[in-house]
Amino acid sequence: MNSSAPRSTLLLAFATLYIVWGSTYLAIAFAVESIPPFLAIGSRFLVAGSLLYAFLRITGKPRPNRQRTVNAAIIGFLTLGVGTGFVAWAEQHIDSGFVALLITTLPLWFVLLDWLMLKGGAPNKQVILGLILGFIGIVVLTGPELKTGIQDANSLAIILVLIGTLSWSAGSLRSKQIPMPENAFMSSAIQMTFGGLMVALIGLGLGEGSAFSWAAMTPESMWAWVYLVVFGSFGAFSAYVWLLGNAPPKQISSYAFVNPVVAVFLGWWLADELVNARILTACVIMVSAVALIIRYGGNRSVTPKRAQR
Repeated sequence: MNSSAPRSTLLLAFATLYIVWGSTYLAIAFAVESIPPFLAIGSRFLVAGSLLYAFLRITGKPRPNRQRTVNAAIIGFLTLGVGTGFVAWAEQHIDSGFVALLITTLPLWFVLLDWLMLKGGAPNKQVILGLILGFIGIVVLTGPELKTGIQDANSLAIILVLIGTLSWSAGSLRSKQIPMPENAFMSSAIQMTFGGLMVALIGLGLGEGSAFSWAAMTPESMWAWVYLVVFGSFGAFSAYVWLLGNAPPKQISSYAFVNPVVAVFLGWWLADELVNARILTACVIMVSAVALIIRYGGNRSVTPKRAQR
């Protein structure tokens, strides 16, 4: 860690991480207003990943071998594809702030998968308390929505987001067990490119190509898509990678409980999304749960080695 990094630069990098990644949930909601969800996310990552890969190759970064490339492509599909693709689909039916709160379940899945599947050891008492609080928060947040069953689009959206977070956690943990590209930017470029390509193909297979119309695309959707590519994929990720070498890991992982708060606020402020006592209560419970898990998780990988949201 480079402790000599200017304080102003550190603050700017953290602000970018908090605000830009927190705002991507709302940007996705605007994007899918007139762009089919899997095409929106797939094309976003395909463009961002291809541009980043081309830049890295032009500047002399070596191409990973075939096995590392295939591994990164698979991880990209599990995390960016399934994880973010399901988020995009869900935001057609539920608010972006609501989705962001559901995403706080990521550290919960990390701890459970590490413990039950990877034999990472039982969590300590504080982490168990965080897990309990997290699941209480899920019940408080989603209980009224899930009463109608999965035949309701809102309920199905909630379930798909939770499945997406589980897929993201499994993919991230798996990435620590298999050979991946050594350069973090190259790894991200391959994950974005192939993850985006696979999600776009799924969208085409589901008929999203015929459902998309350039003439019907709103300016809000177009600029939201551009924002996701430029700021969500390049700006925030660059800040994240820089922070990995200049700030303590526990400080970096704080985005996991700051981003949902930012997302809920922006959704209320800019999109008139519902914020009531139940949602605020769930927000406090779930953010507290994440804070406990991150604070007392020790060496356990309780937050995602995040590529993009």
